[in-house]
Amino acid sequence: MQNYISPEGLEKVKKELEQLKTVDRVEIIDRISRARDLGDLSENAEYHEARERQSFVEGRIQELESLIKSALIINNEKNTTGSVGVGSTVHATYDNGVKVKYMIVGHTEADPMNGKISHESPLGKAFIGKIKGDEFELAIPAGKIKCKIDHIE
Repeated sequence: MQNYISPEGLEKVKKELEQLKTVDRVEIIDRISRARDLGDLSENAEYHEARERQSFVEGRIQELESLIKSALIINNEKNTTGSVGVGSTVHATYDNGVKVKYMIVGHTEADPMNGKISHESPLGKAFIGKIKGDEFELAIPAGKIKCKIDHIE
């Protein structure tokens, strides 16, 4: 699977991985050690909670390492094709007059509330390949709405 990610997003993932490996892992090992010192592990809530946290952290480490290995860096250079692709910022207008601005990103960076939509989302897929001036329909929960591409960065 291709994991598109911006250079900034990749740095954020690397920082989280470093935090998990160098800080969180060490803290969990210490918590497990202290909980073991308390005796009977079968009824030791602190021990069980620490082990659950350790399982989560180790899973997240594996997930982030896999993401980094398969990452395809989004080229944020000037769009030379003129069409919408991963890394493009799209300015568009809906037929109800609402103007929108979306950055097309990989699924790991998607944050619709901040204008970052995944290229794999229905909305992202609708924008991919379009050029300035293109008009098309989008299916939304309330029905269909028309959209026009005003500008692509």
